[in-house]
Amino acid sequence: MRTCAVIPTYNNLATAKDIVLQTLEYLPVIVVADGPTDGTLESLETIQNDKLVIVSYAVNKGKGYALKQGFLKARELGYTHVLTIDSDGQHYPEDIPALLRMSAVRPEAIILGSRILSQKNMPLKNTFANRFSNFWYAFQTGISLSDTQTGFRVYPLQGLHGLHLMTHRYEAELMLLVFSAWANTPVIPVQVRVYYPPVEERVSYFRPVRDFTRISVLNTLLCILAIVYGWPRSYWRTVYYSFLFVLFAIWANIIRDFYHLFKPKDMSVLLRLRLLRGSRFFLSAFPNAPYKVCYARETSGIDVNKPCIYIANHTSLLDILAIISLHERMLIMAKGWILNNIFFGRVAKSMGVISIEEGWDNMAGTMQEYVNNGYSIAIFPEGTRSVTGELGRFHRGAFYLAEQMQLPICPILLDGFGQGLSKSPFHVGTPEELKVTILPLIQPDDASYGADYRERSRLIRKYYWQLIAHS
Repeated sequence: MRTCAVIPTYNNLATAKDIVLQTLEYLPVIVVADGPTDGTLESLETIQNDKLVIVSYAVNKGKGYALKQGFLKARELGYTHVLTIDSDGQHYPEDIPALLRMSAVRPEAIILGSRILSQKNMPLKNTFANRFSNFWYAFQTGISLSDTQTGFRVYPLQGLHGLHLMTHRYEAELMLLVFSAWANTPVIPVQVRVYYPPVEERVSYFRPVRDFTRISVLNTLLCILAIVYGWPRSYWRTVYYSFLFVLFAIWANIIRDFYHLFKPKDMSVLLRLRLLRGSRFFLSAFPNAPYKVCYARETSGIDVNKPCIYIANHTSLLDILAIISLHERMLIMAKGWILNNIFFGRVAKSMGVISIEEGWDNMAGTMQEYVNNGYSIAIFPEGTRSVTGELGRFHRGAFYLAEQMQLPICPILLDGFGQGLSKSPFHVGTPEELKVTILPLIQPDDASYGADYRERSRLIRKYYWQLIAHS
């Protein structure tokens, strides 16, 4: 990832230079001087910094045009991501690291600096315009956001759609969001601060009647395009994969009922074997994203005859199928709702899935019996799926269990599953691949990950964080 900042500016003599200097503390900056007439350009030219590039032209053409010139310049200079920030002083450059952290976790996503719109001195016309924009954006894309008009964002240049269609004015930023959402580029909000000066100090070039009319006309056109183009393009994967999911669920229940009827000697193992193959087929059918299992260095493969504790990061419902697909002697520990799920509840019970709500001490006897029979145990230490893809806190149960049973821990890194099937909203995205990476075993006596389960939960989470940050 190579990220720079793009700062469009017009007549912002009082604030532009200070914003640029503060932003330079975090990123290289491309300033687009959009035909200023108040000395803003001359003020910026006094900045002596090799990381500053100034693009200027004589006639004011609007924020959308300025942003486009900044994006094109960033591409020319080899940047992959662009952070945009307004030059009027409403955003705090100190919040840039928060957006960059999220962008590092989700480099394929547009990151929005979502403002708290109940701030002191917030203009009523801005509040109304933002709510108006939020409503139509939700209608056009099916995605609910609290601040679609913020100018504080991180764009992935590769996943930026609609650039050639951008208008020259304020509504251009809304167009980018809508077209990118139609192309399944995730949009993730990160809360940031905002400053609105008193009325007598405020500088704004938003023309309420003219600009609001332009936004209304644009939204009308986008709504028409949403019906004939945006919705079909956005949701064909979701419809297709939902159909496969229903077929998979029906097939799994038929297999379960067949074995339950004839009661073979090792019904749960046979059922797991069928589900293993079915899970691999289902994941391999994911549209335009190959499914593969890889092994890290010093890892030759999975020994199904040696029980261990498998742990994995958790971002999607698909994660469970990824774990099931590894081998048939795997005991899944999951939340109670899985056992009551209309699609997979009966199958999960027949497989011996154990609800973590029972408590670790209460489950110890049952799990020890499974381990004695050669089964491994799979646990998601975060406990719940992440909406954004960020790594959550690791609960200690899995590490306590490994310590009590003196079992090795096999870490698994799942990549692309959260992008493929998000937690909220339910939507099939466009990851490059669904990748399962088997990492080296951590033996019970390996002190490099801590002396007890408390330290292990913390240090192994740190290990995952480093892997995700550099993947």
